[in-house]
Parts: sequence; structure tokens; C-alpha cells
Amino acid sequence: MTDFVRRRTLMVDTQVRPADVTRFPIIEAMLRVPRELYVPDELKDAAYVGENLPLGENRVILEPRTFAKMLETANVRPTDLVLDIGPGLGYSACVLAHLAEAVVAVEEDGDMAREAAANLSEHGADNAAVVEGPLCEGMAQHGPYDVIVIEGAVEAVGDALLAQLKDGGRIVAPFVDGALGAVRVGYKLNGSVSWRFAFNAGAPVLPGFEQTKDFAL
Repeated sequence: MTDFVRRRTLMVDTQVRPADVTRFPIIEAMLRVPRELYVPDELKDAAYVGENLPLGENRVILEPRTFAKMLETANVRPTDLVLDIGPGLGYSACVLAHLAEAVVAVEEDGDMAREAAANLSEHGADNAAVVEGPLCEGMAQHGPYDVIVIEGAVEAVGDALLAQLKDGGRIVAPFVDGALGAVRVGYKLNGSVSWRFAFNAGAPVLPGFEQTKDFAL
């Protein structure tokens, strides 16, 4: 039988901690959440490898290092309401549920949304809710949000999603930036979001986050 607990500990010790992720709640959450239960069955043995895992249709579960550093960068707090864009089968939402007061996870793939909701319910993440809808539109009716986490790359982020971020809130996402890509964090002050470079990381572009004339960095 595969020792997933040992693999989970090894993931944290060799991928997360060496990436300068120092916040104990993040480390604890990633030690507790069984990542192997949130990946397709055929990828369970690869659940803890240091790479993005494919979900199909240009969707992935972000590699542990990238995801953990995004959470560190976003500085998710116990009182925060978090919008999780593109949770796939629910792993990111479950980890965030350990860090925040409440999580709204938007998934546009109906099958994945249903599986994510079932996974979160099974594992007791009662403060996380999965709703089905276009990723790029977010979920305005439950906002505004203290933090928005985008679980895949973007070429740009639309004003409709940025409007769902509270003043003083943070948004984090991998941006397409050459061959490697770069995670940026945005801080909203006086109604305007200012983006800053955080670290290099790559991922496929999520549907709806391609660059158009209606989008702005």
C-alpha cells in the first residue's frame, strides 16, 4: 500500500519549506489535506510530485511549490473571505478552508464542480462552498472578497473580477510572462489594483483569461 502520509511530509519538507514558505498555517494545512484524494484516479501515485498535474482541457492542479508560495504571497488570514478561481477537484479550496474564515470556489466544469463539492463535504471542509460558473466572472453575489486566488495562468484579469476584491484586499495569480511565467500579487487601494512580481512559475492559461481589448493588466 502506498504511504501517502510519508509522501505528503516529504512534499512539504522538500518542495514547500525550501521555497521560503514559512507561515505555519500553510505548512500545517498542506500536511493535513490528502492531495491524493483530489487528483484523477490514474494520477494518485503522482499526487506529490513537484509539477503541475493535468486535469484535462488545459487545466491543472498547480504544483505544491507554486501553490504554497501563492498562499504565502496572498497572506490569507483566519478572518478572510476567499474567492478560489478554478479549484478543479477541490484541493486548493480544501487547503484554503484551513486558512480562511470562508471560501467560495468557482468551477466552470460541471463534473469537476460536483466532484469538488463532494470531496469537500466528505473531508469536513464545511466553510468552503463550490459554485458552478465561468471562471473569469467570479461570483460577485458572495463578495466582496479579502483574497482572490486564481488556480492557473492568466494573460490578463478582467475588471469584473477585480471589482469583487475588497479595498485592502489581495489577488494572486500566475501570469504568462515569456516561457516561464511569473506569479504576481495585486493590492487593491482606493478602488485600483497595483500588481507586483512575486516569483517565477508557469501554468496553462485558464479559459476566459486570455488577453482581449476588454482586459487590462
